[in-house]
Amino acid sequence: MKRKIFLAFLILLNAQVITSQNNEKELYYVSSEINLGNYYGIDVHLNYVFKNRYAIKLGFSGNIREPKSQPEDYSGGLEGLFSVGTENPYDHLLTYRIDVGRIYNLNPKGTIRANLSLGIGYTTIKEPDNWQFIEVDAPINLAENYTYSYRSYGTVSLIVNPKIEFPITKIFGLSLSPMLQWNKDRTYFGVGIGTLLGRLKVKANTGTQHD
Repeated sequence: MKRKIFLAFLILLNAQVITSQNNEKELYYVSSEINLGNYYGIDVHLNYVFKNRYAIKLGFSGNIREPKSQPEDYSGGLEGLFSVGTENPYDHLLTYRIDVGRIYNLNPKGTIRANLSLGIGYTTIKEPDNWQFIEVDAPINLAENYTYSYRSYGTVSLIVNPKIEFPITKIFGLSLSPMLQWNKDRTYFGVGIGTLLGRLKVKANTGTQHD
């Protein structure tokens, strides 16, 4: 159900973007970030800015970390080594989110701006538990030395995600974005470094924003 609601929001936003393409004060772009913090992962969002001031963002944040419940003597074995850790267990923090915010140009040319946003999201927390040790007689573990099962549940998160955006060209830019994601079970805090792709600037003759 949550995915259907999210998809409906995405379709409505996309329709608004398509119908507003002739409005010179409206921007629409995709942003993606690599997150580094107490979890690490990626963000991908569809952004819509109207009147060159107000922002709506729909997207997904996917972050992982080494399991807090993992036994100290856990080993992924040779299988885990050759898979570069992709087959190892992780704590997952997966969030579908919607944010609203305000745009502030930080210089007259609009090449540096602050996108101050606050949002909510539906978060799925997926974590391994029920660890069971496997006795191995071989001198080298070929596979994991523990079995485990994943426990998964959902909750609502509050998201604070101010972002500094650098529209380098009309269609490409960079971003730097600290983020706090809090719910009753888990908290993520970190910094995202990413790219912007889409319509990033309004024409100079459409007026200058004053705040």
